[in-house]
Amino acid sequence: MKSFAAKAEEGVKGIDGKPSVGPVYRNLLSEKGFPPIDSEITTAWDIFSKSVEKFPDNNMLGWRRIVDEKVGPYMWKTYKEVYEEVLQIGSALRAVGAEPGCRVGIYGINCPQWIIAMEACAAHTLICVPLYDTLGSGAVDYIVEHAEIDFVFVQDTKIKGLLEPDCKCAKRLKAIVSFTNVSDELSHKASEIGVKTYSWLDFLHMGREKPEETNPPKAFNICTIMYTSGTSGDPKGVVLTHQAVATFVVGMDIFMDQFEDKMTHDDVYLSFLPLAHILDRMNEEYFFRKGASVGYYHGDLNVLRDDIQELKPTYLAGVPRVFERIHEGIQKALQELNPRRRLIFNALYKHKLAWMNRGYSHSKASPMADFIAFRKIRDKLGGRIRLLVSGGAPLSPEIEEFLRVTCCCFVVQGYGLTETLGGTALGFPDEMCMLGTVGIPAVYNEIRLEEVAEMGYDPLGENPAGEICIRGQCMFSGYYKNPELTEEVIKDGWFHTGDIGEILPNGVLKIIDRKKNLIKLSQGEYVALEHLENIFGQNSVVQDIWVYGDSFKSMLVAVVVPNPETINRWAKDLGFTKPFEELCSFPELKEHIISELKSTAEKNKLRKFEYIKAVAVETKPFDVERDLVTATLKNRRNNLLKYYQVQIDEMYRKLASKKI
Repeated sequence: MKSFAAKAEEGVKGIDGKPSVGPVYRNLLSEKGFPPIDSEITTAWDIFSKSVEKFPDNNMLGWRRIVDEKVGPYMWKTYKEVYEEVLQIGSALRAVGAEPGCRVGIYGINCPQWIIAMEACAAHTLICVPLYDTLGSGAVDYIVEHAEIDFVFVQDTKIKGLLEPDCKCAKRLKAIVSFTNVSDELSHKASEIGVKTYSWLDFLHMGREKPEETNPPKAFNICTIMYTSGTSGDPKGVVLTHQAVATFVVGMDIFMDQFEDKMTHDDVYLSFLPLAHILDRMNEEYFFRKGASVGYYHGDLNVLRDDIQELKPTYLAGVPRVFERIHEGIQKALQELNPRRRLIFNALYKHKLAWMNRGYSHSKASPMADFIAFRKIRDKLGGRIRLLVSGGAPLSPEIEEFLRVTCCCFVVQGYGLTETLGGTALGFPDEMCMLGTVGIPAVYNEIRLEEVAEMGYDPLGENPAGEICIRGQCMFSGYYKNPELTEEVIKDGWFHTGDIGEILPNGVLKIIDRKKNLIKLSQGEYVALEHLENIFGQNSVVQDIWVYGDSFKSMLVAVVVPNPETINRWAKDLGFTKPFEELCSFPELKEHIISELKSTAEKNKLRKFEYIKAVAVETKPFDVERDLVTATLKNRRNNLLKYYQVQIDEMYRKLASKKI
């Protein structure tokens, strides 16, 4: 069997109450030790400034201008043009009082101004603190106060929220700089509490009038404090140094260089995941290293397809729900084909998959199948796509396989956290044995598993599994102002992720569970809620699902958002002709969903106490606007409980009455 990772240390059996730990695994490129760090790339500023020297005329940042509610074509700033604006914005920051080490917030949707502000911070050793565009004012208020932010760059539509009476943080700010303009009303409102406001053009002009020499950071300086949205409690400030950012990018360069099909300055990345999230941030840093182009979506995820067709990206990164929706779209189109064409599609799919399973590259497995059927799917992704990367949560093996076969590009999964710069592990393109896994350790990180006895996971057992622990050079320095939490998650130099993984015999990592979402039911059985959501979410009847368990109850319940297309087909078969919203109130639908979830539980050999005994049906997907999911679409369990408390109580009441 081909091995993809190197075993650097053997596992150790736990004694005296200590948990067992599995072997330490490294990337094969680091088998003899981590490669030397590139002496020319030691900070985030180096990444950008070196590319300006090498690729001054390459397109760097692209955006679509909206005029009279019509979205235009992509417009571009070159590396040289961005650099000039960075110098001006950096000089203006110094002119309004920003000193090295002070915190500068960035609050708004992905756009060129976001990156220009970020690079201006790097140019003068200022600490960039991203604020989630999708967080409510309460969280923004908390972060501005907690990080002691003095200056903030803000999307114009967010300024009003910052100045609301409920948002007390504005009083500590010295200046607000709009990505575009500031209305006279808001400017006056800010001045009343002693905060100066500037339009983007005003700030550029100030920088030109008062130029300042750059004051680049050292490797050990803090680059950013990135607050994780979290699924409960206040956001945590993850401290990342310039060295950690630079090491990640250099490591990704080394990793990608081993493959025949390399990323180059001609590649184009479509950015739509929040820039305040580590996945998009580090993707862009890597693209800047290559002198490649980043185009931003125009702000509406519902019409992302239009941005894809206009930009024609070569690289897309997303969370599983993004790729699940792509999969659903393709499946819907297949259902509309006549039976003969559908039969041909399925035959071509099996033919190409068989050759890919024999080791052939996706591009060589069946050019005929690509030409007849699959190139049309590639065209829907812009026609130039070369790489799809899924991260943030496990992507089901069925969907990953389907995308690998039909999208005519490389499809891989990755794994990481804000604390590990995002890219802790990454799969290999065209290695079908990695299907359903997140690949191998990054070049500058090591991975091992630690025993979780209460969940039955043993890293030294027949099927090695346990909590994923990480150490290496691409790591955070700790949680800002929270040494207790830092000590809680970093033990003996290993960061404990809270994720449960399995190391396959070939050294590849697979995510199988989540430790933190473990609850104990009243009968004493442990249940991993997120794991169950991933399983039940594979049923076509489910669009969204939140599984809930109470430690004082013996049964699980769930709130389910049904898939409208599946439900409409079900209703048609039964002769129901009501709209989707009405169908969701039918008792028959609840019974159907429970039956489907039971079928899924049986198929996946779940234990009886892991079955869903009652459901509440919701018509609208869980969304960020109601604060029910994080910006990366993970369930915010505490908020979901508050929102659906009435339905939860009612389900348990009915279950109790049935028992009587």
